[in-house]
Amino acid sequence: MKTAPTLLNRALEWTRKFDFIAPLSIRLYLLPTLYTGAHAKVTGFSGVVDWFGASAANGGLGLPFPTLMASLAAGTEVAGVICLALGLFTRVISVPLLVLMTVAGLSVHWSHGWAAIADKTTEASLRMDGLMAWLAHDFPGRFNYVTELGDPVILNNGIEFTVTFLLMILVLFFHGAGRYVSADYWLARKFPRVWPA
Repeated sequence: MKTAPTLLNRALEWTRKFDFIAPLSIRLYLLPTLYTGAHAKVTGFSGVVDWFGASAANGGLGLPFPTLMASLAAGTEVAGVICLALGLFTRVISVPLLVLMTVAGLSVHWSHGWAAIADKTTEASLRMDGLMAWLAHDFPGRFNYVTELGDPVILNNGIEFTVTFLLMILVLFFHGAGRYVSADYWLARKFPRVWPA
């Protein structure tokens, strides 16, 4: 007679057939974020260089060698989009992506604290609440227009999202792109001694 733990272990072992879903999901989740960043950096490259090089007092990051840094950031995001979409060199591209997320987190988001979205006690949220109350009272039509698709929120620009992305990339670094739905999987099967899967 099989015991409950044995049955549970067998059931859990059976689910490993679908373990490729987790890394595939992470890759698909990261793609829009990386694409948005890559597209913005490539199409607005000179503005990114200016932002990277400008002093903090002038709204910039004050980074050294801003053209080089912007090129590295844009190149990493473009390569990241391509590699994650194909599941190609996933563990390799994870290293510069981890560096990129760490630099972004420390240089852009760290000073804003943890939360990506401002809580109701911040000054910005209190001002938004005042604006929404004014709209609801004096301009109900405008209030309904603003809120019909959801309540407006204030971004705090904290490090929360950056850390989340960093952890997801860390999983890809250690576990790779996953089976079946990645170029790495098939190339590693064809070239098992040389392919970095």
